[in-house]
Amino acid sequence: MMIIKSSSSSSSPFDFLKNLQGCKKGDNVQGIRDLKNYLKHFGYFTKHSTNHIDDEDDFDYALEKAIKTYQINYNLKPTGILDPKTLFKMMKPRCGVPDIFAKNKTRMRSANKSTPRHHHIVSHYSFFQGEPKWPATKFNLTYTFLNGTPTEAVSAVGRAFNTWASNTQFTFFEAQNNEKADITVSFERRNHGDGDPFDGAGGTLAHAFSPPDGRVHFDAEESWAIGPVAEAYDVETVALHEIGHILGLQHSSVEGAIMYPEIGAGITKGLHGDDIQGINALYNLV
Repeated sequence: MMIIKSSSSSSSPFDFLKNLQGCKKGDNVQGIRDLKNYLKHFGYFTKHSTNHIDDEDDFDYALEKAIKTYQINYNLKPTGILDPKTLFKMMKPRCGVPDIFAKNKTRMRSANKSTPRHHHIVSHYSFFQGEPKWPATKFNLTYTFLNGTPTEAVSAVGRAFNTWASNTQFTFFEAQNNEKADITVSFERRNHGDGDPFDGAGGTLAHAFSPPDGRVHFDAEESWAIGPVAEAYDVETVALHEIGHILGLQHSSVEGAIMYPEIGAGITKGLHGDDIQGINALYNLV
């Protein structure tokens, strides 16, 4: 166990949520506009409703609907009210990739079209819109680390690639010299030029892009570690999640799956059967 970097921040970008417990439609409370931006970022407003989001602290019908969608995605009772369980989920550090497709299609709904039960979506692995994937001629992928990547993180990310290789048809090789790599891994801060700025320690930990983009970005302001270290995030665990994205997997609603959007400090995870089923289904190996 090793700490790579320790953040000096004791606050989280999601701390504004603490003041919103119990809020419901019709309320006007400071911080609701930040909640709207949070839900917009993670895809919980439809294209139509996004065009009508105001910049005020009004808890309106569109916000109530977005919260209900969030609650369904996380197997919570869809009340549209900011109850403690909902806020607890929202405040957890997580992947920066949104949960929702365009056209109001829930990203975390099962790709195998499981049916609702007791008003909850029984959902598992999912894919990006359009199901992008690497062609059969690109199952041997190269990766490289950009300048600024902590030396200690290189081997941890390498192990994550090896884990995916051991459970899929993919093989991964670190690019040599000036070879152009299929996948790039880097540690970035705030606005780093990809249209999805990081938010500082304790919020979004990392994000990645669907095939064939191949970019994986870690938030350099987080506390990173190798192994389970209290108050820090395991590089290998987060890398496993983000590699899943660059292979074509979206988020899963199975909490034990590596593709579940949230990860706590001091926790390590490996691949879950749901992750393997998802990647096999995407590449027609089942």
